Amino acid sequence: MDYIPNTEHDKDLMLREMGISSFEVLIKDIPELLRKFSLKLPDGISEPQVIKILKDLSENNISTGTHISFLGAGAYEHYIPSVVDHLASRSEFYTCYTPYQPEVSQGTLQVIYEFQTLMCELTGMDVANASMYDGSTALAEAALLAIRLKERNKIVCSRAIHPEYRQVLKTYLMCFHAEIVEIDTPEGITPIEELKKLIDDKTAAVLIQNPNFFGCIEDMETISNVVHKHDTLFIACMNPISLGILKPPGEYNADIAVGEAHVLGNYLNYGGPYLGFFTVKNELLRKMPG
Repeated sequence: MDYIPNTEHDKDLMLREMGISSFEVLIKDIPELLRKFSLKLPDGISEPQVIKILKDLSENNISTGTHISFLGAGAYEHYIPSVVDHLASRSEFYTCYTPYQPEVSQGTLQVIYEFQTLMCELTGMDVANASMYDGSTALAEAALLAIRLKERNKIVCSRAIHPEYRQVLKTYLMCFHAEIVEIDTPEGITPIEELKKLIDDKTAAVLIQNPNFFGCIEDMETISNVVHKHDTLFIACMNPISLGILKPPGEYNADIAVGEAHVLGNYLNYGGPYLGFFTVKNELLRKMPG
């Protein structure tokens, strides 16, 4: 509906109906000092002047375009091909949410299908959903899936997993009375012998990140074999770019593979927007979220 302002005649009619003389009477309880005061702002300036001021301020920043940065803890500088911006700027994606009307959402549906297909190819898993909020929530949802499926409440988690991921995991599982057991990693990787001691018949899943938070490569194949001896789910978390070199989770028999796909096409942007991926074996198709 278009906004049509009230005319002076309309205002007079409404005031007369309320039995008051002016609009000021309606707001008389608000002290005049709060209603009428100067904001003490300088005079306005032109757009070119604003741009110059902001540009001068931005030159005080240290940019990842000119410096190598080891900060980020999950958010890293990557080359983004120009085609990514071109596709993302197409008008059919500006406001897309859930394509409730498939007959007018064929482009969106195809993009979702292509994303799911490519994530399966990249991870070597059977099925992918259409994404989660971010990598941390994808990991937490994977743990919840394991708890529901196995009807157990113990989760074994390596301390080499991103600390913020572990915090989100604790938040998600707080109301499920789950027991989260963390494995110390004094040498930067998950100790296999310590892991063997912690897995028992109450364990729903084991969570390992590879490469882990410290940048070390975990022995995922050995860990997978240890985990599956106890009929426990093995949940692998990863940076998808690493799968161009490392063995994909489908090849070392992970049950669920999750991670943060921000690196595949988004800029740093002070962190975000993020994009969690969630892939599983075929037998978990009907159990996965999303």
